[in-house]
Amino acid sequence: MTLLLTLDPGLDLDLREEIVRLWTDVSNAGGAVGFVPPVAAAEVRAAAERHFAGLGPDGADRLLVAREAATGRLAGVLFFEDPRFPPADHWRLLKLVMVRPDCQGRGYGVRLMAEAERIARGWGLKALRLTLRGGNGLEAFYGRCGYTEVGRVPRAIRVAPDDARDDVTMWLDLE
Repeated sequence: MTLLLTLDPGLDLDLREEIVRLWTDVSNAGGAVGFVPPVAAAEVRAAAERHFAGLGPDGADRLLVAREAATGRLAGVLFFEDPRFPPADHWRLLKLVMVRPDCQGRGYGVRLMAEAERIARGWGLKALRLTLRGGNGLEAFYGRCGYTEVGRVPRAIRVAPDDARDDVTMWLDLE
């Protein structure tokens, strides 16, 4: 299915709710996007509002949205987070890279990442950075997208009392 990718769509109430539903669904399906299942939409909404606050005309962050062309249904999102530190103005951090659980395996994640790279190059950025929760095979996915692991903090993310995962940093050099 064809995807429509939009940078900085109008962040109205409907899109906010779609993102909260997506984030809740991804989290409850086991996605490593800041929560451990089960999580309620109200809890996700509180976190989402903090991310939404960085967007818009006064915000430094940007939002990339993927919709299925045929249905208009939200299929995925990612946030470009500005480091807000002048010596790091040459790169952005990708946050909350998410694809609907029922859309995974269709190449949507690869398309979303490729569009993020295309946009970053258009902005003249020199690199993209992301962090991930180890133990979910995400290193291999992002590796296929061109990212290289550049750091790892062992057992930094505790998802359960007896389950701690590595916090992994990956980097895509755009030069």
